[in-house]
Amino acid sequence: MVSLHDNIASGRLEMAEGGETVFARYRRQPGRLIIDHVEAPHALRGTGAAGRFMRALADQARAAGEEIVPLCGYAAAWLRRYDRPAP
Repeated sequence: MVSLHDNIASGRLEMAEGGETVFARYRRQPGRLIIDHVEAPHALRGTGAAGRFMRALADQARAAGEEIVPLCGYAAAWLRRYDRPAP
C-alpha cells in the first residue's frame, strides 16, 4: 500500500520511493483538493511511481470526501484515464 505524507508546511503531498520523492503541490478549499503541480524525479520516470502516487492521492481525497481539481496537466490526464474507486 502506498503511503502519502502531507507536508503542510510546504503545501505538498509526498510519497517516498526508492530514496526519491514524488510530490504534488496543492491547495485546499472546503471540500476541494486543488492540484497545482505533480512531479516525479528523473530517476523514477517511467517506473509507474507517479501513477501509484496519483492512485493514492485520488483514493485519499475520495475517502475524505474531497473533489479533486487538477490544474496540472499530468494530474488532469491521469484522472481522466485512470480514476476509478478502489475495490
